[in-house]
Amino acid sequence: MTRKFAFGIVALASTLTLAASGKRVNLVPRYVPGETLRYRIESTTTTNGKTTTPIVNPEGGTHSTLTVHLVVRLDVLSAPSAGGAGTARLRATYEKTSAESQSDVLDPAQPSVSDQYARLKGESVEFTIAPGGQLVDIKGLEEPPADRSLGQSALSWLGALSTAGGFPADGVEIGQKWKSERPVQGVPLAGVAWRVESTYLRDEPCDSTPASGASAPGFKASLESCAVILSRFEIFRPGSAHGDATPEDYLRNGLRVSGSWTGSGESLNYVSLASGLLVRSTETSDQQMDYKITSATTGSSIARNAQVHSQSEISLDSTPSVSPTK
Repeated sequence: MTRKFAFGIVALASTLTLAASGKRVNLVPRYVPGETLRYRIESTTTTNGKTTTPIVNPEGGTHSTLTVHLVVRLDVLSAPSAGGAGTARLRATYEKTSAESQSDVLDPAQPSVSDQYARLKGESVEFTIAPGGQLVDIKGLEEPPADRSLGQSALSWLGALSTAGGFPADGVEIGQKWKSERPVQGVPLAGVAWRVESTYLRDEPCDSTPASGASAPGFKASLESCAVILSRFEIFRPGSAHGDATPEDYLRNGLRVSGSWTGSGESLNYVSLASGLLVRSTETSDQQMDYKITSATTGSSIARNAQVHSQSEISLDSTPSVSPTK
């Protein structure tokens, strides 16, 4: 039996009545052990900039575009009991993977982007979503793409699954605004943070047509309604914009980092009122980075100055289903 009918029309009607009456709703995802979800991820990242190294490379690239297409199956390994709080453990398996890239420089010594993503097919990663929405205990994907930036692209969709982590604990109502702040992971500067302001705009059918023209298969307007959440964010580093920004692991390796990393963007998320699951998300962002990594012993350095524009869309590709109990 699909999860949709398991909720029942009466329970769903009750949920929609609460939202329409202006009362608060709790949008925390309600995962079911044994449940299977599939998400389709489309993203495009355009980078303009340059990297300066001790060895001058006159053929160094200054422009690149990466487009990624993924279908990821999520298996719920464990989850809190209905209405309870706690962690959910999920396994994500890359069922379909492809990518295309364009650049103003060609390095035949490096494996192609399409080949790197093709090797992701069939790979899995397990992770835990904590009650506050944080992603912890991430394991798997032992051999991500050789290019670190490609590896980050392969995992960047994970953050969208924890959208409910920034919601107020006592629920939200239409028209409400709230703010949250969290550190940015995976950047070479310490103290970089996201500051997000979100607004619960309205309720809409989950299968209404997004900007891309694609629908969210498996969700019918007569049965599913979504909360529409607009989030605007900025990336910043408190304190001196160009002062010392060395992370602890860089310090341990005798490196020093200075510079800045800023950015802004927005996302529009559709979250099921019945299940709290993310049905789809569209996001655009722009980032500016200007930093230098210097060896404390030799004085040699690598400098990076770049502008990055990204846009992505994540959509639930099928109706959630639950494996029969053995």
